This record gives sequence, structure tokens and C-alpha cells, in this order.
Amino acid sequence: MVDVGAKARTHRVAVASGRIDMSAPTLRLLAAGQAAKGDVLGVARVAAIQAAKRAAELIPLAHPIAITRTAVEFIVDQRRNRVSILATVECRGPTGVEMEALAAAAVGLLTIYDMLKAVDRSMVMGELRLEEKRGGRSGAWRRRGA
Repeated sequence: MVDVGAKARTHRVAVASGRIDMSAPTLRLLAAGQAAKGDVLGVARVAAIQAAKRAAELIPLAHPIAITRTAVEFIVDQRRNRVSILATVECRGPTGVEMEALAAAAVGLLTIYDMLKAVDRSMVMGELRLEEKRGGRSGAWRRRGA
């Protein structure tokens, strides 16, 4: 692992996003709250938060971080038969929370897939990416067009 002991403790924020495309009937099932496994987006939100908290266990060289805030937002796009996720993670520490935000977005999408796979195995997850990060020596960065 990289030594971050001498780095300044600053307020750090990272935002990650992704999406899952599915059939129209599957999205209608999700939106109506009628999935056999229950509240898909509610469970996916909890899974995403848990993934942010456990990123260092999943990613071998990631530092364990004392997260101060995790927020997960889902955008249901009925026109495109898609659910997008936006995960925001914050801390006050010597290293950033990009991996925590990306882990949250990925696991949130995987949970949606798991909860709906019985009715639609053709779902496709994609565009997992960092949208922005703030804090630390490198300052702020934002994806162009974000």
C-alpha cells in the first residue's frame, strides 16, 4: 500500500455513476414495486452503502477509510428502460474515496441485477465511471459534461 501517513487530512468527496439496461416489462415491474424479491431500489441502496464501507476488503491495495457520508440516488428512465445510479462518498482523511464511490455504484447495479435476474437475464450493466472528486493535493476534478 502507498504510505499516506504524511498527507494532509482534508474533506474528500467522490461521485461515481453507472447504469443497468433492461427490458420494458422488467423496468415496469421494478417501478411498480412488484419484484418477487421485494423493494429492488431500497435493497440496492443498502447494498451500495455497504459496498462503500467495505471497499478496502474488496480491493487489495485500497486503504480502509472512515467514511463520513454515503448517498445513493437512482434515476429510473422509462423511455430508455434504464436505471442509473449516482453514488457520493465523503470522508475527512489523508486519501480519497474514489474506490469507495465506484464500489458503491457497481454493487448497487449488481444488486438490481440479482433481484431481477429471474425475469430478465439479458440486463446489461455499463458506464461505471468516476464523475468527480474533490479534496487532497490534486484538488477538484470533474468529468467533462458531468
